[in-house]
Amino acid sequence: MIEVRPFATLGHADHGWLDARHHFSFGHYHDPARTQWGSLRVWNDDSIAPRTGFPTHPHRDMEIITYVRTGAITHEDSLGNKGRTGAGDVQVMSAGTGIAHSEYNLEDETTTLFQIWILPTATGKPPGWGAQPFPKGERAGRFVALASGFANDEGALPIRADARVLGASLRQGESLEYALGQERFGYLVPARGKVEIDGVPVNTRDGAALAGLERFRVTALEDAELVLVDSGA
Repeated sequence: MIEVRPFATLGHADHGWLDARHHFSFGHYHDPARTQWGSLRVWNDDSIAPRTGFPTHPHRDMEIITYVRTGAITHEDSLGNKGRTGAGDVQVMSAGTGIAHSEYNLEDETTTLFQIWILPTATGKPPGWGAQPFPKGERAGRFVALASGFANDEGALPIRADARVLGASLRQGESLEYALGQERFGYLVPARGKVEIDGVPVNTRDGAALAGLERFRVTALEDAELVLVDSGA
């Protein structure tokens, strides 16, 4: 199964400083057919105006992965962590028993990012935060694990989830295959570029919900940057 969710059909909230698109039910947007996909609960496509951001607020028992597409986001939390995550890089916050944090765009340009929430396999664990650069050249023509709940995904930021978040870049005309597995759930979004998944077209920032596929093939119709979540139920 490949279900394409066009960008124009996503939930939308424009707060002025924040222009958000929701792949799944979030905030005031609710679609009973789009509540989660496997253990993937939230995929927000956010544009944050310069010198604005999210003031301090709490989270609990959720794995929150931020993939920065353009600009940068600056994080500060109740554990004393501080960090700036730039375009193409990733930060992970394991909310665990509870953490309060702020996320600000301190740049002079709009920051765009994907914020991805995944349900944890264990609750009541200590909270934590981490960030890491992932040079795009290392993802050329292949998927690289950016955040993962599996110990064999070396170099990925750890999360407490039956899931992994992967990134890849393809030049126009290039293809790659991914072994998903019949029992797993995939959700793929081109951060830029247009692709085909087993011949099904997917445009920039569309979502593609994948299930019941032992493996699938992605072909770039344009130079493309891909983000994929592979999760269990």
